[in-house]
Amino acid sequence: MSKASELRQMSDEQLVLNLKDAAESIFRLRLKSQTERVNVPSEMKKHRRLIARIKTIQTERELAKQPGSPS
Repeated sequence: MSKASELRQMSDEQLVLNLKDAAESIFRLRLKSQTERVNVPSEMKKHRRLIARIKTIQTERELAKQPGSPS
């Protein structure tokens, strides 16, 4: 569930929860990579991109809430 269109359909609370989950996953993967070999190295990249998508959508929503916005 990392497509931007799917994320845009979520509520703000769901986005925050997904953001926290992705951040925790990255933290665990970083710890694991320091102590042992990670089975799927591309997993960190996947979570970083998910975090970027969520933050982009949150910023878009904040800008849309501001008075005088073009949207």
